[in-house]
Amino acid sequence: MLGSGEVVGKLQMSWDELLDHGDEPFMLSFPPVYDVHPSLTLKTAVVLACDDRDGALSDSLVDCEIARGTDAGHAHIVEYVTSENVSHLNAAVEHFELVLDQCPVSHSDHASALTNLAWACLIGYSLNDLHDIDATTSLFRDALALRPQRHPDHPLSLYNLAEALTWRHNKKDTAADIREAAQLYHELLPLCPEGTYLRSIAGGADNVDYVIRGCNNLPIDASDEGIHLRRVVLELCPLGHQLRPRALGELARAVEARFDQHGSIDDLDTSIQLGREAVSLCPEGHAHHGAYLDNLAFSLVSRFNHQGKPNDLDEAISLHEEVLCLCPVGHKSRHFSLDNLGRALIARFNKRGDIDDITRAISLSREALTLCPPGHPRRDRMLSNLALALQTRYIKLDVSEDLNEAIDLYRESLRLTRHDDPECQPHVTLDNLSAALCSRFTQIRENKDVEEAITLCQESSAALSSLHPHRYYSYMRLQKAYLSRYRILHDPADLSLAIENFRLASRHPTQGFPERIQEAIHWVRQAEVYQHESALEAYQMCFELFDSHVMTRSSIISRREAAIAFDDARLLPVDAASCAIRSGNLRQAAELAEQGRGQQWSLASRLRTPVEDLESANPKLAHNYLELSKLVSNAAQSSSTITDRAAADRAATEYRRLTRQWEATVAEIRDLRAFSRFLLPPLCEDLQAAARQGPVIILIASQYSCNAIIIPTSGDPYHVPLPSVALADLKILKDRFTRAIRHALRMNPTELRTDLIVLSRIIWDEIMLPIVNVLEHVLKLKRRSRIWLCPTAAFTSIPLHAANPFQTKADRSGKEPCLEDLYICSYIPTLSALIRSRQLMKKRVAPSFVAIGQGQPGTGKGKELLAVDSELELVHKLVPATANRTTISGDTATRAGALEALQRNTWVHLACHGKQDRAQPYNSHFVMRDEHLTLLDIMDKDIPHAEFAFLSACHTAVGDEETPDEVIHLAAGLQFSGFKSVVGTLWEVDDAVAQHVVKAFYENMFEDLKDGGAMDCTKAAWALNRATHAVKTTVPLEQRMVFIHIGV
Repeated sequence: MLGSGEVVGKLQMSWDELLDHGDEPFMLSFPPVYDVHPSLTLKTAVVLACDDRDGALSDSLVDCEIARGTDAGHAHIVEYVTSENVSHLNAAVEHFELVLDQCPVSHSDHASALTNLAWACLIGYSLNDLHDIDATTSLFRDALALRPQRHPDHPLSLYNLAEALTWRHNKKDTAADIREAAQLYHELLPLCPEGTYLRSIAGGADNVDYVIRGCNNLPIDASDEGIHLRRVVLELCPLGHQLRPRALGELARAVEARFDQHGSIDDLDTSIQLGREAVSLCPEGHAHHGAYLDNLAFSLVSRFNHQGKPNDLDEAISLHEEVLCLCPVGHKSRHFSLDNLGRALIARFNKRGDIDDITRAISLSREALTLCPPGHPRRDRMLSNLALALQTRYIKLDVSEDLNEAIDLYRESLRLTRHDDPECQPHVTLDNLSAALCSRFTQIRENKDVEEAITLCQESSAALSSLHPHRYYSYMRLQKAYLSRYRILHDPADLSLAIENFRLASRHPTQGFPERIQEAIHWVRQAEVYQHESALEAYQMCFELFDSHVMTRSSIISRREAAIAFDDARLLPVDAASCAIRSGNLRQAAELAEQGRGQQWSLASRLRTPVEDLESANPKLAHNYLELSKLVSNAAQSSSTITDRAAADRAATEYRRLTRQWEATVAEIRDLRAFSRFLLPPLCEDLQAAARQGPVIILIASQYSCNAIIIPTSGDPYHVPLPSVALADLKILKDRFTRAIRHALRMNPTELRTDLIVLSRIIWDEIMLPIVNVLEHVLKLKRRSRIWLCPTAAFTSIPLHAANPFQTKADRSGKEPCLEDLYICSYIPTLSALIRSRQLMKKRVAPSFVAIGQGQPGTGKGKELLAVDSELELVHKLVPATANRTTISGDTATRAGALEALQRNTWVHLACHGKQDRAQPYNSHFVMRDEHLTLLDIMDKDIPHAEFAFLSACHTAVGDEETPDEVIHLAAGLQFSGFKSVVGTLWEVDDAVAQHVVKAFYENMFEDLKDGGAMDCTKAAWALNRATHAVKTTVPLEQRMVFIHIGV
């Protein structure tokens, strides 16, 4: 039987002609069927009827009877198809049933007999003469069971069962049948090479394409099984297939629906990638171009809400704008497009606050509502979305008319909501109405509003599973309702309930980090306002969420963008430390100040953590960690250069996959008893290692209080309150310093710097003197000992090392000592950075020194620095010859040349222009001959053997104003890349005057080498202190204050 028993030709041949072929096989060809040319290979054999050994003749006769019955059945089927006379169908079925009776289960032709009977019944069913399709399907299923994989007729049986299921779906519209048919075709098509007969009939419009269309028309199913089916259907639509765009779109919608239920960002990224391909396959002019644009835009808005990437929102709005242009007035889908764009504009208004966005959103929503008059199936959604736009404007502009209209619209929307609609989301409207009622309660104080608000949230929450992402909003609205009622009625139970819902919302695992961070910050602020005991817990939650959120960003720049997206978060580290101080817990204050600061450096340094101890304990685990750290780091670097959005999405998915593997390995390491705190925020006893060679002073500039915490070499931390200083005072002091420095740089070198002297006195009297009193009288710290300053927030903009009473002693015996007379001061970005530098000091190599200078940077890159060459000569003379010294300048001082020199040498002196990029601090740079040597360039390099760098350039230790606690500047970048000790600058440097400081510094730095001493980078702070004292009479005050030491 060929295929379904079609007649492909008639054979008439005499016995003599047959016997002439002997026992050699010969081929017969027939006219083409479905563009395939059938052929038949025959071989003749003579059977002697008299030889009936072991019943062979009887078996042969039975086989002949089976063959004759089968042929008769096929003949009747042909007549039936031609004449549609049902008597032929009945005769065919009767013949095939008799044949099946003669072929028991053990018979080699049982499967064929099942198939022939099933096909006769299926043909009768397709022509409406038979009605029992279920029995027919069972026959095909039984035949398939007898033809497992690798059976030559397995593909044919797959096709037969798929065909039966397709017919049953065609008549009964059973979703299970079309799903199973898709699975069967998915297995079948790879077994049918192009050009084969089976491929030609299976791959036609009435077969696999019918199944694809049937699956595409199924309702969205976000279950794992439903998404698997969508993937199967997509694989049935290779590139070039006309139904591929629809299959892409349906799979995209299914995985986004799963995201809506479970909050997995992988699903959302997959949806966006699929959506982009669908759009690319349906260019402008395609009938479904607008629909695919809209679907992609939906996914981008969802990702913006989940991850907070502004580019996603901008792209989504652009796509919605394009779709609206395709839907002019009178277009059937215009209401849909208006509504989509309006919702995206609301999201952008919430992010950026541009009043034009919310004004336009309301206008679009009103037009959309007019296009959905009473009775329209989408009117409830248009009402709800217009209400949301009005409510959003009320929150920002406090227009009470907006609020009342929004409440009325929400109520009308809920009244019209059809709960049988699969896209119905009443919980969203319930939560939004609850928030609006809370706002009105705050305004007019009617208890019924807040009571209803609480009831609505509870109703919304009850309708959702415990891990549904939208539960976050129910918790958030409940928190708002309870807090609103507490503010009016002052019932402590309401405050407790509000705090509990803050906790639930912040911890809700399927909601995106940006939303949870905002809620945790709100928790912090309310806990501070009402002095609730959960404040420290809230701060801790903020830091954990920030850490997780920023870790999802692959590039360093995108991590900073994620960090600065939260305006209320900039003071969190210092506010947390202040809270712990007010709670009497200095150890936790130090821990929180460290955990919340320098997160950019902390995240990056995790991938460079030394693992010598782990290698001894578990070499395999250490190897896995190092390899994954390298892969994550490489993925992060490569992603920063990608501009194509689709490629960027793929890179982000790959980065996330690697990060999860890395996190799993870190968790495995923590399971080892000795490594239980591996890469966790350090405890106070861990931080005390930073004070091993002298106390560390953390200066806390919080809006609640300003304090200092002294971490001594041993023992508990000391608290130094700074009652004369407030955060506002520090901001004023910073501005005054900026003006004074700017003025001093224009003054004659011999003029008295009166303004700077006054400001230095303020630093001494109000900030450093209380700290010095504790160092001298409590810690009994000897003079000329080393101390490390770790300023936070507004303190980072104040030159604390320049504190000076500028006062004569009471007995007229001389000047009162300044801070640098008393102690050798160094700065550190974080305590962990100092600890890490000291750990790397264990691996020292033979010193090599390079001086890099660029005094002629080229047109448009800054003025010529005339003193650079003489400075390089001076340095070359002062550095001992044993240091393997080299100099790079002029045309060889390029970006690549400087980078190579940084990597090859342990000691570096840089003399050139330094530029701080205020908009993007990672683009701060040293000006070279060709291209800029940026902070990013430096951070990309891991130079564990590096020791010391002197940065004789402007603005090399000036932090980022937007995120001062991240300490993002060139000097910190060099320390991160491996340099343990760095001299940097706080403002502009006069290169001619600076030579005096450079000369005095290196003379002091290398004075011991004459007696056979070794180059020691830990002497840099002492040498800089001596140098600034030595040049008091030749270098103006601001050019002595400009240099600071960072590190060991």
